[in-house]
Amino acid sequence: MICWHCGRAIAIEERVGFRDRCPGCDRPIHVCRACAHHDPAYHNQCRETQAAMVADKDRANFCEYFRPRAAPLQAPAAPSAAAGARARLDALFRKKS
Repeated sequence: MICWHCGRAIAIEERVGFRDRCPGCDRPIHVCRACAHHDPAYHNQCRETQAAMVADKDRANFCEYFRPRAAPLQAPAAPSAAAGARARLDALFRKKS
């Protein structure tokens, strides 16, 4: 699996324990953001309908449905395009003194 925080590859032989930590950044790895069911677009940000709600997706939890994500979660698109569009709009409608 890949660490959700630092991106380091972690060899998992059996199950990911509730208290297992990344050897690179020492963050917990049994977290929602490292789970294959985690999806920000879904209700409760989880595709597993039976899972209990976890408020902090970056903290270790005791979810029994946890499956390690094979690849890191893709970050949302960079806001640079939106920021550029906003800057052009602001320049267009700027008040003249």
